[in-house]
Amino acid sequence: MFNNKSILITGGTGSFGQEYTKFLLKNYNVKKILIFSRDEQKQFNMQNKFNSSKLRFFIGDVRDQDRLDFACQTADFVVHTAALKHVELAEYNPFEVVRTNIIGSQNLINVCIKNNIKRVVALSTDKASSPLNLYGSTKLTADKLFISANNFKGNKKTIFSIVRYGNVMSSRGSVIPLFFEQMKKGTFTITDKRMTRFNITLSEGVNFVNMVFSKMLGGEIFVPKIPSYKIMDLAKSISQKCKIKMVGKRSGEKIHEEMISQADSSNTVEFKKYYVILPSSKYNKVNTKYYLKKFKNSKKVKENFVYNSNNNKFLTISNLKKILKKNILN
Repeated sequence: MFNNKSILITGGTGSFGQEYTKFLLKNYNVKKILIFSRDEQKQFNMQNKFNSSKLRFFIGDVRDQDRLDFACQTADFVVHTAALKHVELAEYNPFEVVRTNIIGSQNLINVCIKNNIKRVVALSTDKASSPLNLYGSTKLTADKLFISANNFKGNKKTIFSIVRYGNVMSSRGSVIPLFFEQMKKGTFTITDKRMTRFNITLSEGVNFVNMVFSKMLGGEIFVPKIPSYKIMDLAKSISQKCKIKMVGKRSGEKIHEEMISQADSSNTVEFKKYYVILPSSKYNKVNTKYYLKKFKNSKKVKENFVYNSNNNKFLTISNLKKILKKNILN
């Protein structure tokens, strides 16, 4: 699909963008990879790191529709990862988060339709399901915008779908880098000992997004089947010598994360390795009935099904040590 094609990655200097760039260069004869982001230093570092003539760097913000339009003009496919993601900072800077996560998403949708981009995959988060905080609420709104874009694109061939997954193990802002830093001082800070989280590695996230590009019909939210961990087990897998300091749940933080809500279960089908939440709009033909008929290896989930990090398969301390060794310590 990507041979001799151009792929634009918004927020392309982030953890996912860099890993996906490495994946594309290794596995495809791409024409160009267009990196769109705000930070010139990160772009400079990425350019030196990859040293590839196939990379093009655009300094810009998704809030600027004209700049996005310019960057999209030669793209065939788009991966949208740009977002403001820190839960606590979002609560304190709500208007900025809305401008980036919601208005920025609308800007991207507009320019993708205008430039007849073939396929657009937007990265979501488990916090967008039954959101408790502003960040999750903005991501849910962005999800709705991308899904609805399939209805108002007119005669353009662009299709939009969503990928939703949980905590990325080695990404910036996850609890794991924090724990490794705190280990030097001998104390882990934990908000609530009952806490559970989904877990996915960067390479697993990249492979899943790549699969979605080949499967998407437009309007789906793809959710991988991934394991969970208990926060106390994660801490023990990093160090059993560190003290534990309980600091209390932060504003907007959940004890358990969720990727498919009970309300979404009526529109969700299941495959061996992932779920698909389908649009309920009468304007989109890609609904549950259509999907079950088209994909014989799919089945509808049970009524009132919920997919959260507490009713899931858990990684053991031993499992976590192996994953950390492979993905973090090497």
